[in-house]
Amino acid sequence: MKNQQERRTIEFIAVGSELLTPYFLETNSLFISEKLQELGWTLSCKTVVSDRLEELKQVIKIAWRRSRLILVCGGLGPTDDDRTRQAVAEVLGTRLVFRRDILDKIRLRFESGGLKMPASNRRQAYVIEGAEVLENPNGTAPGLWLERKGRVMVLLPGPPSELKPMVENLVLPRLKKFGEVRVLRSVIRITGAGESMVEDLIRPVYKSLPAKLQLITLATPGDVQIRLEMPVGGGRPEAQEKAFSRVKERVVRLLGDLVYSTEGQPLEKVVGEQLRAAGRTLACAESCTGGLLANRITNIAGSSDYFLEGLVTYSNRSKTLELGVPEELLGEKGAVSEEVARAMAEGVRKKSGADFALSTTGIAGPGGGSQVKPVGLVYVGLAFPGGSTVTRNLFRGSREQVKFQATQKALDMLRLKLRDMQKEAGLK
Repeated sequence: MKNQQERRTIEFIAVGSELLTPYFLETNSLFISEKLQELGWTLSCKTVVSDRLEELKQVIKIAWRRSRLILVCGGLGPTDDDRTRQAVAEVLGTRLVFRRDILDKIRLRFESGGLKMPASNRRQAYVIEGAEVLENPNGTAPGLWLERKGRVMVLLPGPPSELKPMVENLVLPRLKKFGEVRVLRSVIRITGAGESMVEDLIRPVYKSLPAKLQLITLATPGDVQIRLEMPVGGGRPEAQEKAFSRVKERVVRLLGDLVYSTEGQPLEKVVGEQLRAAGRTLACAESCTGGLLANRITNIAGSSDYFLEGLVTYSNRSKTLELGVPEELLGEKGAVSEEVARAMAEGVRKKSGADFALSTTGIAGPGGGSQVKPVGLVYVGLAFPGGSTVTRNLFRGSREQVKFQATQKALDMLRLKLRDMQKEAGLK
């Protein structure tokens, strides 16, 4: 694992038939890939495989042939369908050996909780011959570390509460001995433009990318990420750092106001930092987003410094009683309208005493639309000292995606307003 080619052959295998159903989500690979990145390494392949012995053996056989480092999680429990140890032993042509010391620790763990160890846990005391045991302080399944012919295979328990501390405290320190790689990283986040538009804007950058710099674009409705990664090694590290910075600065310059973060922060965090720095407060009134905007704002630690309140005024009656939106206006223009969005923002600003207020009203779908007011139509309002503004938006996607895009638009309107006010204050 000392050269670049070897670092590319790192494989992750998740074992468990339940992971192939719609009911369980495999997340261990996300954690492990994040930790590997800290070493400057990246996964080349990840596989989810059932508990069936022959299928498991086939996957392990292929991984052992093509990868230098293989991390296997799951299938180390006490039940009959926990077959990872057996599969690995058979693929490597070795045997499972009984370890009395492991059995004693498992029995002690049960007894310390006032329980008797089930007989089935005895199978966890069998380990692959020649493997080093990795202690599991949070469960009964020990991990295993195997090194053979320049390859490493690590067997870990599946539950994240057991796997994560073992990776942090036992696996990563061992992997560091193979050599860390310093990697320059930046996550540029954009809203207000789709992936194709972003690609067109940054196209000139591709012509002059340094050989080692990787540029990856990831897009979801309402948010686009540009990930820059570049390993630093060999001679002239300062020149490599300057080359990375030049690319980053050029991407940001080409995208202009569309960029809201250059270090991966979510939009709600960026806006929160702006509000705190300016000493300003915020409130919101939501209809179609149903509290999602307030939820995003309050997901940021310390948001009580600037967020005063959020109201979900879903019905017309609520808009009138809570925000003072006139019944006549609702009757004439309808709840989904520029006028009502403005009245909502101004109403919650007045009610709360906040410096800024945001509002959302629209048709999230999948039904309820018309030719005049189609599904995805959302009006977003912003009230501020001295006035208010409303944008008309037509978002595409599922109900959840429409709701997210509406909150993204609201936060971005506030971001740009705060930025402009800061510029104006600087000029004065």
